[in-house]
Amino acid sequence: MAEEQILQQEEWKPKFNPWIVSIPIIGAAFMFVLDETIANVALLHMAGSYSASREEALWILTSYLIASGIIIPAVDWFCKLMGRKAFFTFSVLLFVCSSFLCGISNTLGMMIFSRILQGLGGGALLPLAQAILLENFSIKERGKAMALFGMVIVIAPIIGPVLGGWITDNFHWSWIFFINIPIGVGTIILIKYLLEDPPYARRQKNVRIDTIGFFLLTVWLVTLQIILDKGNNADWFNAVWVRRMAIVSVIAAVFFFISQLKNKDSLIDLSVFKDRNFTVGTLIQVIVNLVLLASMAILPQFLQTLMGYNAYLSGLTMMPRGAGSLTSVILSGLLANKIDNRLLVCLGLVFIGIAGFQLSNLNLDISMTSIAVPNFILGLGMGFSLVPSIALSAVTLSNKQMTNAAGLQNLLKNIGGAIGTSLSGTMIARCAQMHQYSMVKNLNELNPVYQERLSALTAGLSQHIHPNVANYMAQSTLYKQLVQQSTLLGFVDTFRMFSIAAMIIIPTVFLMKNIDYKKA
Repeated sequence: MAEEQILQQEEWKPKFNPWIVSIPIIGAAFMFVLDETIANVALLHMAGSYSASREEALWILTSYLIASGIIIPAVDWFCKLMGRKAFFTFSVLLFVCSSFLCGISNTLGMMIFSRILQGLGGGALLPLAQAILLENFSIKERGKAMALFGMVIVIAPIIGPVLGGWITDNFHWSWIFFINIPIGVGTIILIKYLLEDPPYARRQKNVRIDTIGFFLLTVWLVTLQIILDKGNNADWFNAVWVRRMAIVSVIAAVFFFISQLKNKDSLIDLSVFKDRNFTVGTLIQVIVNLVLLASMAILPQFLQTLMGYNAYLSGLTMMPRGAGSLTSVILSGLLANKIDNRLLVCLGLVFIGIAGFQLSNLNLDISMTSIAVPNFILGLGMGFSLVPSIALSAVTLSNKQMTNAAGLQNLLKNIGGAIGTSLSGTMIARCAQMHQYSMVKNLNELNPVYQERLSALTAGLSQHIHPNVANYMAQSTLYKQLVQQSTLLGFVDTFRMFSIAAMIIIPTVFLMKNIDYKKA
């Protein structure tokens, strides 16, 4: 009986070939994911254009994430209100128009407002794309469909910094937004002629607005994102405003989930968490997304601050990860119908663990190859773990539940990514402080190694400057080396945590039910 329920097919089938319908769907999702990272390398250029500080310019990134996070859980409700095809078209149109506004923005305020609109338009694209792909393809073909989807969610964030750096260096940062316009217009045209709404995704009558739920969701996500973005600079809960905002965020989150459980016309349906495959699959994706975004944030930082790479070269080092992701995504699609998908997820998590362990052995004398190989392995892990886990998490759900489930899943993945990015920055700072505290005791007159190095540096500098100044500069040089080494160890500890996190969740994979695609 349970197997029949898993393999149950919906009566509705798309009019056009699902592979053709997937073209505008993938195009829309690619635009959104690309814009999550493409603006990162151009941030300083934008700050200079607006005569703003880096801290002020960070709101260009933050506003986009907050706005998209707010709209994601409400996707299912908007589909009921407008019809899914109409809402999808509206979202792409809003994304394209706001991209144009971003490109022509001449003040920081206008840019932030445009990015908010862009986030509101783009936030719905990823969950809608995931839901439509899962519905349009039969259970037997879902592995290949998720491989196609995986190419978007894994490769686009990696391409973003490289493409953004190249456009910014060779043209102007505004073109990182203008390139969305032709893609978006083509996507809208194809959606009009190819996409259709299943009976359960059409516009419904008497859909009520969950005003309270939407307000609580907005307060929760806005306060949470601000805390995650600014908390590390404010020393977290040592700052009064962080404590107060955290209280507001927690209260809003608690009341939001209570309202969703009690309200019949709620924004989201939490009953999907009763499905074990969905719950476990979502947990795995949250952890993987946390590692993906956190490593993408700190690895370029390591290369730029400690290795002397420029923005373009540090972005270029991410390309092997893209090659690894592409390889594993293709293999996942080919193997999905032939072996237990849970084994593919485990293989991906093992690869992530191996890559994290290799990155935890970095030093300041490494070549680019030492970064490229772990990045390639990490890319393999991302593809193998994400693609099958998305398919497994949805296999026991009905098509009617897909849109709501995809919205919830992407909301939690976004939160996981935000927490990972923020947590990694804090871990580097705190671990570096810890190592510096334990290492600084070696810089004393009783340490013969320190005395030998200090004497050698002082003697060398004394040939050009006064001996007292030379001694001071020698001490300063050795202290800078200590700070550099302690910072390196902070990065090393953080990469090691990535490895441990991936390995720990491997046993949870087997809590999910596998699907026999041959019987589907």
